[in-house]
Amino acid sequence: SVKLVAEAGVGTVAAGVAKGGADVVHISGHSGGTGASPLSSIKNAGVNWELGLAESQQTLVINDLRGRVRLRVDGGLKTGRDVVLAALLGADEFSFGTAALVAEGCVMARTCHSNNCPVGIATQRPELRAKFTGTPEDVAHFFMHVALEVRELLAALGAHTVAELVGRSDRLRQVPRGVAGSDVVDLTRLLQRVDDGSTAIRNAQSTNGRIGVDALNARLLADAAPALDEGMAIELAYPISNVDRTIGATLAGEIGRRFGVPGLPEGTITIAFHGSAGQSFGAFLAPGMRLVLTGESNDYVGKGMAGGELVVRPSPVARYVWHESSIIGNTCLYGATGGALYAAGRAGERFAVRNSGGIAVVEGVGDHGCEYMTGGVVLVIGGTGRNFAAGMTGGLAYLYDEHGNVATACNPEMVTLEPLEAQDEMNVRALLARHHETTASPRAAELLQQWETARARFVRVQPRGLAVVRLPQALLAVRERADSRH
Repeated sequence: SVKLVAEAGVGTVAAGVAKGGADVVHISGHSGGTGASPLSSIKNAGVNWELGLAESQQTLVINDLRGRVRLRVDGGLKTGRDVVLAALLGADEFSFGTAALVAEGCVMARTCHSNNCPVGIATQRPELRAKFTGTPEDVAHFFMHVALEVRELLAALGAHTVAELVGRSDRLRQVPRGVAGSDVVDLTRLLQRVDDGSTAIRNAQSTNGRIGVDALNARLLADAAPALDEGMAIELAYPISNVDRTIGATLAGEIGRRFGVPGLPEGTITIAFHGSAGQSFGAFLAPGMRLVLTGESNDYVGKGMAGGELVVRPSPVARYVWHESSIIGNTCLYGATGGALYAAGRAGERFAVRNSGGIAVVEGVGDHGCEYMTGGVVLVIGGTGRNFAAGMTGGLAYLYDEHGNVATACNPEMVTLEPLEAQDEMNVRALLARHHETTASPRAAELLQQWETARARFVRVQPRGLAVVRLPQALLAVRERADSRH
């Protein structure tokens, strides 16, 4: 799925991503949003979804690409009329955000980023969360009314299903208002149909030329059968390249299907890879899995991981300085709920965004690290980009302030910077020891050897007003392992 903002020229981009293999092209209008966006973004992000959707539909049809993708639209949809209008302009799917939030109690206070949501939705503060009264039935009730209005409009148009109306812009007409200046805009180009009957005007296939599971993921699933069927501990090894994407997710999904949230016992499945991994390496990792990559990886490493362990390290014969070089891409550990990631090198931008339970050790991060983080523990033993910890409402981060610039790199609105206390020192030393154990990181070895000097340069980043931090189980296990060695 590729999300595109509605603007002039979006049709050309939609055609490009359709050729590139996207299954869904999502056109997003200027309305709606999270409520946490700055005013400059709210006021200047794109145009009406109707304009972007109509242009994308027409461009895809003209280029005979419409049958290969599903068109999805959002941007303040609220009623059944919005749904039918979007279908007539070409949408197969319809995304509701703001209206669904309001149905469950959101009052649009637009304080999502400040941890002060008055109705307890976008906050980690227990006294505010206690005020949340929404139920799934509230949301279902809203959508039943939307569906009822859709059915009424379908009946009025003589259609049995929404699919019959997708792309039928010829069923729309411009209504003259008769008010001075209101009829100046000519909507003919917006409402015209550009097909001649020989091309698809709506989606006609489930995937855009990609059927089945990635070959390497299929091999993992087959080779892991002894662990899945008999509970045997197994070790596997494979080469990997950047065309291998979301590696491990298929196996993790099967573990979840069979064993549920607890997954498998620690260390049941260990898989070694050598090479350059594609996007989303180790995404949605499940408990019991351990993936070790010798090489480097693209973006989204550990996205949504729920357990297990990810290790990414350079080749032992690499001649560059590990902690000065990037080894994983942007937006890694996005939305993780558990598990651990050890990367012997730098990560890109937006590291651990919305992390809510994973632990990680990396040797440098780009801009916007730990943004919107709500749980977990992150240790950075290298440089830190700007705007670190923006919107961070939970968890802990430890930064190695080698050059004395951490204070300027952090966003101080919601966090405090403090020196390490005894508990923090235990956490940091245990993580450093595990990082060195899994990656053979020279940086970790150096800091451990010079601990009496290095300890004073570490800074604890903690959300304001957070008296008690719940440490992830993975970190407690790391500390127990370190204690047993000592």
